[in-house]
Amino acid sequence: MPKKTRSKAKQRKQQKLMRSTLPFIIIGLAITGLIGYLWTYTEVDETLKELDLQQVAIVELNDEISKLKSDIEYFSRVDILTARAKNDLGMVFAPPETIAVYVDDLVEPIQ
Repeated sequence: MPKKTRSKAKQRKQQKLMRSTLPFIIIGLAITGLIGYLWTYTEVDETLKELDLQQVAIVELNDEISKLKSDIEYFSRVDILTARAKNDLGMVFAPPETIAVYVDDLVEPIQ
């Protein structure tokens, strides 16, 4: 009989230990899960904010690119180029030359 009492006593101790540690384990797992959830939510939120900032930057850069293309087209016009050459660079354009070609009527054409 003493063996049974020892085994029952051991079982009671084990049950008591399980009853006392099980809530701590459950609470620990719950806290760990909540911390993991909050960390994941924070990371996702920060990533979305960064994505919004990058999209705003893309729109601004596209606007700047279109403005620069417009400026390139404007400054590529001939009248703008000549005006800048005269005013900013001090270039002087030579007057057009006339070329006179005299044909001698006395020379017979070669056949």
